[in-house]
Amino acid sequence: MSNQDQYEAPGTVVDDPRGRPAWRWGWLTVGVWLFFLNKPFEDILRHDDLTERALGLAAVFLFVVAYMSFFWYARSKNMARVKSPLGLRLAFVLTLLALGALMLPAAGESSLTTLVYAEAMGMMVLPLRVGVALGVGLLAIAEIVMRTVPGWSDDGSYSLAIVLGGLAVFGIRRAMLRSIELTAARKEFAELAVQEERNRFARDLHDILGHSLTVITVKAELAGRLIEANPERAATEVADVEQLARAALADVRAAVAGYRELSLAGELVSARTALQAAEIKADLPTVVDEVPEANRELFAWVIREGVTNVVRHSGAKKCTIKLSARQIEVLDDGKGPAPGGGASGHGLVGLRERADEAGASLQLGTAPEGGFRLAVRVGP
Repeated sequence: MSNQDQYEAPGTVVDDPRGRPAWRWGWLTVGVWLFFLNKPFEDILRHDDLTERALGLAAVFLFVVAYMSFFWYARSKNMARVKSPLGLRLAFVLTLLALGALMLPAAGESSLTTLVYAEAMGMMVLPLRVGVALGVGLLAIAEIVMRTVPGWSDDGSYSLAIVLGGLAVFGIRRAMLRSIELTAARKEFAELAVQEERNRFARDLHDILGHSLTVITVKAELAGRLIEANPERAATEVADVEQLARAALADVRAAVAGYRELSLAGELVSARTALQAAEIKADLPTVVDEVPEANRELFAWVIREGVTNVVRHSGAKKCTIKLSARQIEVLDDGKGPAPGGGASGHGLVGLRERADEAGASLQLGTAPEGGFRLAVRVGP
């Protein structure tokens, strides 16, 4: 069954974004069309037979109650996303047709007005193919009785009303479909945006704490080794650990606030500190003037991730950072890339995502001195 066949309620719309039901005016929208029952109502009032008049008036009253009740029931089920059985929905239409038939003795020709309501209800609550078939059947009934019942005018007005009513409800149904699909798409986009923001924050938090805690760990180990042999140097390292911890805390707070940006020059200073603490010789650039402002934050992330990996995993004695306007390289003389290469850690995966967002390419491989090479190049 197609998506168009799944709607049950006249005027079905989605919830208002502010939390109020979007169908709060649905009663007026549906009830206003009952005005067209005025013609059979007037004909019934003018009818001479009291019994048939009473039956006709009762049928009009029950028709209005049934029409609005069916609307309320179908609407409530639809808003709760519960699909009513097809047999029950067919019963809605058959009940309206039966009540219209009860008006026939007193209202005569004008009772055919109820066929328009039955077609409108059918087009809204029934599967589309069934609703179209119902419309064709009601159209045939109207044409036959108008041509065969003595005294009834064969002007085609009721047939035209059935056709136009069916087309109008079909258009409303299509509009509802598009509205619900659009709202569902917006909801999906919003969920994807939230997920993407969670991933971005997790990536930033990993990069921030991964680097800072690595340096803190190295310095704490160094202080532990020096505490007896060189207490003054150990005290200096402990002070550095405290400073680094405070800086990491500030970075986390800034990341949570959403205003954090890395400084390329600051990352070079931090990298030198981390490498010295790990007793790795640092060959780093001293100026960053040739790097365009647009590339500096990305290159700062490369330095942070690259140096963190050198300190943690490489076993290197020397680390070199080469910097140009469009490229940055982090090289070491350690044990080199793992078998298979590739960006396997969270930090490298996050760095590749940053490079992709900036239109840059990330390269991983073996350095000229046999260690690991991490390079990012902006542009071709």
